[in-house]
Amino acid sequence: MEPRLCVIPGDGIGQEVVPVAVQVLRTVLPEVRYERAEAGWECFRSRGVAVPPETLDAVRRCGAALFGATASPGRVVPGYRSAILTLRQQLGLYANIRPAASTAGFSPRTGVDLVVVRENTEDLYVGRETRSGDVAVAERVISATASRRIARVALRIADTRGAKKLTIVHKANVLPVTDGLFRDSVREVVAGWDGPSAGIEVEETYVDVAALRMVGAPESFDVVVTTNLFGDILSDAAAHWSGGLGVAPSLNLGDGVAIAEPVHGSAPDIAGTGAANPAAAILSVAMLLEHVWERPDLARRVTHAVGSALAGGVHPPVLSSVRDTVLHLLESSDGGTS
Repeated sequence: MEPRLCVIPGDGIGQEVVPVAVQVLRTVLPEVRYERAEAGWECFRSRGVAVPPETLDAVRRCGAALFGATASPGRVVPGYRSAILTLRQQLGLYANIRPAASTAGFSPRTGVDLVVVRENTEDLYVGRETRSGDVAVAERVISATASRRIARVALRIADTRGAKKLTIVHKANVLPVTDGLFRDSVREVVAGWDGPSAGIEVEETYVDVAALRMVGAPESFDVVVTTNLFGDILSDAAAHWSGGLGVAPSLNLGDGVAIAEPVHGSAPDIAGTGAANPAAAILSVAMLLEHVWERPDLARRVTHAVGSALAGGVHPPVLSSVRDTVLHLLESSDGGTS
C-alpha cells in the first residue's frame, strides 16, 4: 500500500515549517499521498472545536500525520482542550518518542545519543481536575496495561538501536502506589522480553536524580522509559543537547496510527518573519520514515542532511536557509550521506 500522510499545520509557525517538511518528504518518498486537515487554537476560535471529527477520521484513514503546532490560550476557556492532547487520547497514541543526539558543530556537547520513551495517555494528563474554594486537586492515573505497553515500545526501540542500557525513571519513594505500579510493570515486561535486547542492562533512577544526570551527564543515558509528566520534562531537558526545543522532533505512536510533531510550539512572536527553524518538523518526518513506513535508509538520509545543514551554520532567513540546504543535500548525487 502506498504511504499516506495527513497534514495538519496547526497554529503559528506550524503553518510555515510543515510545508517545508512535506517538501522534503516529497523529495525522498515521492509516492506519498496527502490529505490536509485542521486542528488547534485557531480552529477552535473559528469552529468551536480544537479537533474536528473529520480530522480524527483523516488521521485514522491515513495512518500517519504531521502536526505543526498548537497555540495555548494560557487560561481556562470553556470547551477548549489542547489539540495535541485530544489527538493523543482520541487516537490512542500511547507512546511519545523523543530522541536527542549531538550534532557536530551545532550542539553544545558531543557524545549524546539518547531517546526518551514516554507514556503518552495517562498520569496527570488525563485532565481530571477539581477545585473547591482555595484547594485544587488533579488526579493522577497509572495503569499496569499502559505501563507494560510503553515498556514494550521502549524495548523495541532498544532492539533497533542496539541499546546497551534501559533506564526506568520513577518516583516510587514518594509515590509507591502509582510509580511502584509503573516500575513493576516495566520490569515484568523486561524480564520476559525475547528480542535482541533480552538481557539488556536495566537501571532505575528517581526522576530528580535523572534530571540532574540529564543536565550533567546526558551521555550516561541510552533508552529512558518513564511516565507522562516525567517524560515531558526530561525530554525537553534532553533537547538542549541536540540544540534546543527549536530543533527537537517527536513521534506520537499508537497501534496502526502515528502523529509526528515538532515540539517547539507555535512561537507567535516569530510567526511570519521567516525566523522559524524547520529542522524539528523535518526530523519528525524522518521519524515517520523510520518507525511507520519502515524506511530507515531514508530516515538516515534526512537526518544526516539536517545535521549537515545545522553544522554548516544557520543564517537568516532561517526557514529558507535550512530548507534550501537540506533539499540541496538530498537532491545531490550522494543523497546527502557523504
